[in-house]
Amino acid sequence: MKVLVVNAGSSSLKYQLIEMDNESVIAKGNCDRIGIDGHISHKTGDGRTYEGDYNFPTHTEAFEKLVEVLTKSDASVISDMSEISAVGHRIVQGAEIFDKTTLVTDEVIQKIDDLQELAPVHNHPHALALWACKKVMPDNVPQAVVFDTAFHQSIPQKAFMFGLPYEDYEKYSIRKYGFHGTSHRFVSMALAKEMGKDLKDLKIISCHLGNGSSITAINGGKSVDTSMGFTPLDGVVMGTRCGCIDASAVTYLADKHGFSPKETSDYLNKKSGFLGISGVSSDNRELSTAAQEGNKRAILARDMLIYGIKKYIGSYIAAMNGCDAILFTGGIGENATDIRENVLTDMDCFGIEVNKEANKTRGQLVKISTENSKISCWVFPTNEELLIARDTVQLVINN
Repeated sequence: MKVLVVNAGSSSLKYQLIEMDNESVIAKGNCDRIGIDGHISHKTGDGRTYEGDYNFPTHTEAFEKLVEVLTKSDASVISDMSEISAVGHRIVQGAEIFDKTTLVTDEVIQKIDDLQELAPVHNHPHALALWACKKVMPDNVPQAVVFDTAFHQSIPQKAFMFGLPYEDYEKYSIRKYGFHGTSHRFVSMALAKEMGKDLKDLKIISCHLGNGSSITAINGGKSVDTSMGFTPLDGVVMGTRCGCIDASAVTYLADKHGFSPKETSDYLNKKSGFLGISGVSSDNRELSTAAQEGNKRAILARDMLIYGIKKYIGSYIAAMNGCDAILFTGGIGENATDIRENVLTDMDCFGIEVNKEANKTRGQLVKISTENSKISCWVFPTNEELLIARDTVQLVINN
């Protein structure tokens, strides 16, 4: 059974074709610069590649090229799209409407588009991609949508509400939604299996660290709190996002700069974080190099991230009344060995002991705590696409 997994952005369309019999990636690639000019890069599981510039005015043209590359190019892997049994789509924002993986219908697509005000960068492009996929794929191929926010719908009201008048929640749906839910769900389930434990018996703190980062408290397999909030802006400092900030500082800043609401949002989301603090880069790798060369602002940006992660870990241990495991995933979480070590160092009050030799491993599953550590600590590579494919298969089988 072959499943096509699609992750659409405002100007991109990433994809993977997965053979579910052995969960291997048959092909993967990206159509980018949609609406600008257009480019596709494609690679097969056996090492063949295809790349080219094309005109992609909309997601429909990108999908049409994707179909051609999969079926007719020198790097084709199937002879016809009817060989694909189902399509799974990643959707960022499902609000309180969608709390589980859902089959695609015209009504579902419209509801996803209606939520664009809550995720303007993501949800409208998701809807465009869904319409485009419906146009290109055979009618008998089922499609499913998997929501980043769905995993966090288990967060209790005391944790997801803001201290605003209750009417703002009722009228405008202002609350904590949380993101990276698909990643947090995948790694927590996989970690429980690796530990030989039932997920229902574990308290896990999952640290998804990358250009966007979120920390999630998972109790018994359910998200009970998470660092990202109404949007992915909240939480720890990130590549270009400021993370948590006093709302009064935002209004003060907007007044001083003469910003409109949109300009304020762009400033906090696109010009802050690592980039704004360091003045060097939003990329942790470049920040790390600058820090090693003695750049004080680069050092500060990384210290702020480490301190922020520590605070969330401590607060979530308190919120769950304990913790069995802490895991690191995402580009930074899987590869930045110094950040992991610094986060877990000086946490003696929780009985955490780091195995510094094991922690030198990058991008692989590894336990990085000692046998004496009261909380086991892990690096666990995420695979959101595989979980989307699994969810899609399960939904199709059950329907």
